[in-house]
Amino acid sequence: MLKKKQTMARPRSRVGRGSAKARKKAARLAAVQALYQMEQTCIAPEAVINEFLKHRIGRDLERREIDGVTFVEPDADLFTAIVRLAGQRLSEIDLLISNALTHRTPLERLELLLRAILRAGVAELLAHRDVHARILLSEYIDIAHAFFSGREPNMVNGVLDRIARSLRPIEANNPLHSSDETAKPSE
Repeated sequence: MLKKKQTMARPRSRVGRGSAKARKKAARLAAVQALYQMEQTCIAPEAVINEFLKHRIGRDLERREIDGVTFVEPDADLFTAIVRLAGQRLSEIDLLISNALTHRTPLERLELLLRAILRAGVAELLAHRDVHARILLSEYIDIAHAFFSGREPNMVNGVLDRIARSLRPIEANNPLHSSDETAKPSE
């Protein structure tokens, strides 16, 4: 009589989910896209959150590859938090952005995508004090570089830096040390 080879059940593969850091980066990008969609369509934050969660985040792993590019699954909790906060505190966030802009560039004249990047960045500066301000600035500057090749990333840097210095003066004025980077590997 042959003995059946026993095998242990393998945990579900995490291929496509990505590291925590990559998932947070993807969540920030998705939040910017959601805020852009909200501005274009006047959809309420909860409706756009639900649409993204249903159709763009948490889909089957086999759908994560498009044209040979593998996409990382965004952190749904971070995505939801950013979009929800930006929607709830839009007036406050826009006032902070307007005050950080030069008088020659009113908020209303910025491109929709640039406004979405700034709003997401300010929302995180307001809410996620567990993440160093310099890390957040870097994340949103990277997003700006993904969409713009001109002066826009520098504008994102300048505006978010001014806001970070007013919201988190001690943190924003202190450089991020290498020990800080290792203390926050998931960002």
